[in-house]
Amino acid sequence: MIVAVDIGGTFTDFVYVRGDGSLGFYKALSTPRSPEVAVLEGLRVLGGASFVVHATTIATNALRGQVGLELPRVALVTTRGFRDVVEIGRQNRPRLYDPLFEKPRPLVPRDLRFEVDERVDFRGSILKPLDVRELESLGSRLGALGVESAAIIFLHSYANPVHEVLAESVLSKHVGYVSPSYKVAPEPREYERTSTTVVNATLMPIVSSYLERLIKGLRELGVMELSIMSSSGGLITVEEAMVRPVQIVESGPAAGVIATAELSRMLGISRAISFDMGGTTAKAGTVVDFEVEVTSEYEVGGEAHHGRIVKGSGYPIRFPFVDLAEVSAGGGSIIWRDEVGALRVGPISAGADPGPVCYGRGGVRPTITDANLALGRIGDYMLGGAMKLDMSASIKALQALGDPEVVAWEAISIANLEMARAIRLVTVERGLDPADFTLVAFGGAGPQHAVEIAEELGVRSVVVPPHPGLFSALGLLLADWRFEARVAYPVDLEEAYLKLEGELLGRLGRVDYFVRYADVRYEGQGWELTVPVGRPARLDDVRRAFEEKHLATYGFTLEDRSVEVVLARVFAVIRRVKPGLPKPRALGEPRVKVVRKVYFKDGWVNTPVYWRDDLPVGYKIEGPAIVEEYDSTTVIPPGWVAVVGGHGELRIGVV
Repeated sequence: MIVAVDIGGTFTDFVYVRGDGSLGFYKALSTPRSPEVAVLEGLRVLGGASFVVHATTIATNALRGQVGLELPRVALVTTRGFRDVVEIGRQNRPRLYDPLFEKPRPLVPRDLRFEVDERVDFRGSILKPLDVRELESLGSRLGALGVESAAIIFLHSYANPVHEVLAESVLSKHVGYVSPSYKVAPEPREYERTSTTVVNATLMPIVSSYLERLIKGLRELGVMELSIMSSSGGLITVEEAMVRPVQIVESGPAAGVIATAELSRMLGISRAISFDMGGTTAKAGTVVDFEVEVTSEYEVGGEAHHGRIVKGSGYPIRFPFVDLAEVSAGGGSIIWRDEVGALRVGPISAGADPGPVCYGRGGVRPTITDANLALGRIGDYMLGGAMKLDMSASIKALQALGDPEVVAWEAISIANLEMARAIRLVTVERGLDPADFTLVAFGGAGPQHAVEIAEELGVRSVVVPPHPGLFSALGLLLADWRFEARVAYPVDLEEAYLKLEGELLGRLGRVDYFVRYADVRYEGQGWELTVPVGRPARLDDVRRAFEEKHLATYGFTLEDRSVEVVLARVFAVIRRVKPGLPKPRALGEPRVKVVRKVYFKDGWVNTPVYWRDDLPVGYKIEGPAIVEEYDSTTVIPPGWVAVVGGHGELRIGVV
């Protein structure tokens, strides 16, 4: 049995493929302080597995300062004169007029930053050789200081890493974990490269320790194989995750976008918005022509403003990430009033412990889940009846903020606006019109809000996949193996790609196909755009793709300016056998499970409630209606109609 495990802030999701190819589903409350506990307990319930595919938030939680995840003692070894690059940064001020603003705490304190006398120029020529005796002395000092992990960043090592290779071999004798930049971020820009390598060095002990605990527990259950989802949307080995943990920072959210891409391919939807609303956050991404949008810039551990990462508030990472916008609007987001009495939603979440008030686990502050329950949009039971919800407790908690009906509806409306902003970030701000897309809604809470968000955006088509509350975990089973390599400032573009592909093929032994990207800019520009590259790689074709994206993103092109490729990047993809989606019933007339009062924008309406597994292919449901299932609830407002598709999906459109 193959099991996919996705750890969220509230629930840990399991999707498994039995020996006969059929799919099974299971949800359990997460154990945030020791995430592996929920994983192992869930596998025991399922009776074990032969192969586990895993998405984890351990990396991002550590950098956000989650309780129970202490950061290790990390040292920085760099070229003489550059020890403070990691602290000076770009001098961005996220809050320009806030005199009390404090920059994020450096992951390496100044007394653990060390300089060595070496120098390589931007062409890769050695100007000053590295002294091995100086390194040996430094290694002994690091060991005496109790350093657990060391980041090595030498000037222009992306052009020639020979000094970093030497430093890695020497320091590895004295320090448990060593992270040289040539293995993590072999590209220009000293601050971003330094930050990426330091983040990687910081995460190595944390991620390695977590994976070692998990592997030990898995072996006790007879599980001998484990793979990890990367932030770029592909699976990687445990060894790769331990050496370059920086690539699993957004492990979980990437899986949902991959699942959306695969579903879009099945359904023939060329433009899709991936909308994932769970218990803690909501994430949005885009899929164009069945391909996931990828970015090479990310900032972890910082602040977000309406889904937009606030530059300078966190730790920059230069690594491929699925292009996502994330907002603190989930089912567990707490509803509260600020000092002037205005109603607010989030960013604080009730999480899994204590969870929403209706869970009966000690929560006292109302959440979006409590609001949906109070308005009849979700029923009294979750997880197929295994978890009873306390509506009276939800109403009482909402009453502390005012009229419970008004508070609940206003809170849901606020959350919907916040999530619509996140979707606009990955559409409108990328030069895309959301009205041209189909909204694919999943996560435990996503289908409850999707249609009203679509109305806000002018989107006329919504798809709810089968088992939406476990769809990200399903994405793990639909993902291929995906390994990355890159080179800065390639002289001959096609030759550079062929060399990278040869290196990946030599390392992996087998590759089904390669995907090429380039980070491109006009000469003199400060930043690049990432574009796909065809085969063979021609600069004219790259320029054409770059200018199309530049026009869509910024609204202009510079016809008289030449372009340059700052970075050539290759993904080696190895296909995996993927399960099919569970098929709906072919025949039958479903009965209405119950009729209950549900609150929509025009007030309370007597609304039929259906059980999703009872719905046959082609069955049409006119709103208002509610469709319940094991892991989620779909709300169909008046004026919309849902039809059951051939893959079990609910296709919801305007009447």
